[in-house]
Amino acid sequence: MFDFSIVTSWIDSMLRGVMPAWAALTIEYVLIGVVILLVYALIALSLIYMERKVCGAFQCRLGPNRVGPMGIFQAVADMVKMLIKELIYIRNSDKFLFKLAPFIMITASVMAFGCLPFGRGLHVLDFNIGIFLLLSVSAVSIVGVLLAGWASNNKFSMIGAMRSGAQMISYELSLGISMLTMVMLAGTMSFSGIVEAQADGWFLFKGHIPALIAFIVYLIAGNAETNRGPFDLPEAESELTAGFHTEYSGLQFGFFYLAEYLNLFIVSAVAATVFLGGWMPLHIPGWEGFNAVMDYIPSVVWFFGKTYLMIFVLMWFKWTFPRLRVDQILTLEWKYLLPIGLFNLMLMAIIVIFGLHF
Repeated sequence: MFDFSIVTSWIDSMLRGVMPAWAALTIEYVLIGVVILLVYALIALSLIYMERKVCGAFQCRLGPNRVGPMGIFQAVADMVKMLIKELIYIRNSDKFLFKLAPFIMITASVMAFGCLPFGRGLHVLDFNIGIFLLLSVSAVSIVGVLLAGWASNNKFSMIGAMRSGAQMISYELSLGISMLTMVMLAGTMSFSGIVEAQADGWFLFKGHIPALIAFIVYLIAGNAETNRGPFDLPEAESELTAGFHTEYSGLQFGFFYLAEYLNLFIVSAVAATVFLGGWMPLHIPGWEGFNAVMDYIPSVVWFFGKTYLMIFVLMWFKWTFPRLRVDQILTLEWKYLLPIGLFNLMLMAIIVIFGLHF
């Protein structure tokens, strides 16, 4: 399987051969930033289109079908419209925090996006505490939500922000515990180490019952973290208009909109990486011919294929289950998911200590 670190090392050596080290590093940082933002925008557009088509399929209709073949340019047209819309500021709002909140949301999303391993040797940040870093930077988005609701000087926005804050802080626990369960199985918090540990089998299949339980808990908690149905009470249109971003328009609203879809991608990508091997092909011990064929498929294809499969599953959740009440959302976390996650963590510890996994 091709290792993308060969390309990145070649670019680094070429730049260092014609300019000082500090200039080469500066150019590399700029190139990485541009590539991340470009991929970020393209993935967001693809997810918006996919959401509309999946929603249409579940509701027995076509979805976008006018702008471009099969409506593929509808999301682009909406993006252009959003970019040229007027920015409206509320008279009695806290203008500084009102403007700051969308940037906090998008910054937290981009930082978490940079932690993902997109292929073999193709990652921006590969720290030995990668899981911890991802959980830390993704939690910063809660601050953006609370600031947006409070600075808008709107009671509906404030209610939506408080709902979202309570929900996101609560489900962070189950999300972290499910990932800690798999860290215990892998023996490392590095994303590249977790992927390499699944060379002889993905954790979802070789981790016994605790891996399956952690996977289900992660999907539920991850869906709640993204404020998507059936956990979309912070943006309940029938009650709160649009929740914490009711008063936002134009590009500022676009930042919240982008962050929601990229958080969906990040949650799905982490599930694909931690439970389904990330960019690692499907390998079955003893099937050498089959494994050799799987290795011919590029690692990037494996990563995005698994990630978009998980995205489809989360969209399936949204368009199948009805919206939960706020008491039901918190009861699900504190009375069910958290105790199950803690018990599952202890069960995984026993399996790892006694070597009972495959």
